[in-house]
Amino acid sequence: MIIGVPKEVKDHESRVGITPSGVKSLVDAGHKVLVETKAGELSAFTDDAYQSAGAVIVGSAHDTWRLADMVVKVKEPIEKEYQHFREGLVLFTYLHLAPLTELTNALLEKKVIGIAYETVRDAAGSLPLLTPMSEVAGRLSVQVGAAYLQREHGGRGLLLGGVPGVPPGNVVIIGGGVVGVNAAKMALGLGAKVTLIDLNLNRLRELDDIFNGRLHTLASNSYNITYAASEADLLIGGVLIPGAAAPKLVTRTMVSKMKKGAVIVDVAIDQGGCIETAKPTTHTNPSYEVDGVVHYCVTNMPAAVPNTSTLALTNATFPYVLKLANHGADVAIRENDGIAEGVNTFRGTLTYEAVAESQARTWKPVHELV
Repeated sequence: MIIGVPKEVKDHESRVGITPSGVKSLVDAGHKVLVETKAGELSAFTDDAYQSAGAVIVGSAHDTWRLADMVVKVKEPIEKEYQHFREGLVLFTYLHLAPLTELTNALLEKKVIGIAYETVRDAAGSLPLLTPMSEVAGRLSVQVGAAYLQREHGGRGLLLGGVPGVPPGNVVIIGGGVVGVNAAKMALGLGAKVTLIDLNLNRLRELDDIFNGRLHTLASNSYNITYAASEADLLIGGVLIPGAAAPKLVTRTMVSKMKKGAVIVDVAIDQGGCIETAKPTTHTNPSYEVDGVVHYCVTNMPAAVPNTSTLALTNATFPYVLKLANHGADVAIRENDGIAEGVNTFRGTLTYEAVAESQARTWKPVHELV
């Protein structure tokens, strides 16, 4: 198989889909890898490193896409990349289609086999390709939130951990999944007071044990969220429904009652966000204010730390890349239920129920099509 690795073009997206070590494994398995020039430069992987591993360096995105049987990326394609779509192309990347009607239309119209990192499942039913970026984003959300609490960024001028004689900041985390747990680790490490809200009481019991009572837990309901939000200096949204639009748990009214200069970081913004006032932002223009509350809603947060993020992501994605390359997409989908779960579009048919529900479309299970 010919695998293409284009340079990411989303604003300040500095990660890359395959590392030189991945290239070597693919080449050793008999495949050809095309890497667009400087695709890995911002993640500290040079063209020379890719060439030494056996890749062919390609001078343009057009040729990288055109010559490849499978394209491996990091972020969902943006509009100027739609021109590269063609029937039968296998696209393996984050897609986050639920809020992206135009991208869904383009994938379906061009009959692309779109396999989304965020919906691939492992034998335990978890989301192994979402986990590493959720770990990075969860930890980064506190780092970013602490910075935006500084006066120069429009925040309250508050040091999250406080100092002796001055109380620490209040961090409220909505969602007790991978994002929430990693955010809690970082916030507690900085010395903040941390409250985590989740709907699953058993999960709250687990987290209470894991953090040995240092983490305050609240059952998720509108009353508790309203109260916690009003007390928060930093509010982190980390709610995920795989493949579907995130529920709006923090309303505009709740935001209006928050402290002036408080900070919101909505990590769920890729799936539409779990805060009603959240809208996607970029690393170029990362924040804005609503009712005096600073909102940071960058859709590709892990790109701020691309070397760490690329290594963490490709550690998880590469076994699936190799399987797709060795067996071909159709066989891999038939034989591997986890990969089949990742298929969102297949030769002109939408194949993921949660996306179909979000966009009011019809869909078919991929097993009926391969």
